[in-house]
Amino acid sequence: MSTSKPEPGEQPKPRPKPPSGESRRGAIAGLVIAIVILGIGWWLARDLTAASKMQDCLMSGRSNCNVIEPAR
Repeated sequence: MSTSKPEPGEQPKPRPKPPSGESRRGAIAGLVIAIVILGIGWWLARDLTAASKMQDCLMSGRSNCNVIEPAR
């Protein structure tokens, strides 16, 4: 059985310091990945909504379903 107390005349072992910069690297990488996934999801949702509206228009028998952009 080992004891955590140092022997007489022996110096106590210093506690290891936690790495400060490396511990945040994983959190920042996770945040960047989450933002990228949210951006892709937002883009995909908009694209699928537009395709669904186009399909609804075409299935109703109309032939002028193109989106008309206003002049700027």
